[in-house]
Amino acid sequence: MIGKELIKSIISEGYDYIPHVDIIPRNVTLEPAGNYVFVGVRQAGKSYTLYQQMQHKLGEGVTVENLVYINFDDERLHGMTADQLDLILQANYSVRDSKPVFFFDEIQNVDGWENFARRLANQKYQVYITGSNAKMLSRDIQTVLGGRYIDVSVYPYSFAEFLFATGVELGTRWMYGQKRGEVERSFNIYFQWGGFPELTRFKEKRVWLNGLYNRIFFNDLIVRNKVKNEEALRLALRKLAESLRQPISYTRLCNMIKAVGVSCGTATVIEYINHFMDACLIFPLQNYASRFVERETTKKFYFVDNGLLNLFLLENQSALLENICAIEMKKRYGEGLFYYMHNIEVDFYVPEEDLAIQASFRLSDQTTIKREIDALVKLHKVHPLKKAVIVTRDEESTIKEGDLVIDIVPVWKWLLMPTKN
Repeated sequence: MIGKELIKSIISEGYDYIPHVDIIPRNVTLEPAGNYVFVGVRQAGKSYTLYQQMQHKLGEGVTVENLVYINFDDERLHGMTADQLDLILQANYSVRDSKPVFFFDEIQNVDGWENFARRLANQKYQVYITGSNAKMLSRDIQTVLGGRYIDVSVYPYSFAEFLFATGVELGTRWMYGQKRGEVERSFNIYFQWGGFPELTRFKEKRVWLNGLYNRIFFNDLIVRNKVKNEEALRLALRKLAESLRQPISYTRLCNMIKAVGVSCGTATVIEYINHFMDACLIFPLQNYASRFVERETTKKFYFVDNGLLNLFLLENQSALLENICAIEMKKRYGEGLFYYMHNIEVDFYVPEEDLAIQASFRLSDQTTIKREIDALVKLHKVHPLKKAVIVTRDEESTIKEGDLVIDIVPVWKWLLMPTKN
């Protein structure tokens, strides 16, 4: 039974391990007095982002007894209701009268949590929240929270974070000599298996990723959304992976599922894609050159991590390259990122930065080189570019076409560039 004594016990357990959690610091800069909602796919590192902030508070002189950490994935809290959330306040003040800082992990497990979170903010508590459902970033929830929280999307490790976590230190001249080779070898692992923090500790990476995928599929997709047609849902995600480099409409995806004999309707496909996005598995890009209706119905979809995408692919290195570029561009530019398709095809376009990027695994022949360069040149004539880049697996050079300079950069080097490129 969920009562005040159980909550007190859970809070007390946190006192013992919070100071001693071994963390790899993430590159997160926060406002000292801000309230935050961290959202991302399962195992992306949201909990450790909370631990990092808790240890930061300890470093500022806050006592561990004034840090209240609750993990709502705790099986003892299964079935907790919004009305019972006030037990957390009651449990805290039954043993101390000082004002704590609250850390709530996976709070989306409690329906109606946002009203409690708003009340805490109104009462001037500082609160940090994590969740594995993108609905926490929805307009409806943000309206309830009343602008009192700052949203932060948490992704698996960037390549720089992956190197740090695996003990590869970059010096000032890392691009020369043996260190460059070490970086490239590390990238081979990162490129194929992605950047989930816990994955760095496992040798059998596919086994670990399969386990994670199954937890997401059953817990965050099937159970949470009460999906009855499991086969159609599984096929929808597989077809999105197989079609990753091309725009896809809801109708086309529906037809692809029906083509293998599985019953499905377009409205259901739309629901499934929303479920995938809510679970933070995928994210969409719209065509900057399309009219509004087409922007909404035909999109390109990318996976939030290369490791998850790789579970569905057979030797599709080009898809992995484009996906890893999409992840990095999404982190840098958010809603300002598009693709461009109108007589020409450009993989990534950021109009506010006058930036265009092509992802091409290998510029192995003149036909490929001409196609990639011509697309950038044609876009430049319509929307003048300040920066044009072709990201490749290994090749590097600079090409000038008229007044447009095109940088060709290896993906492992591009990911480590500190500025927006």
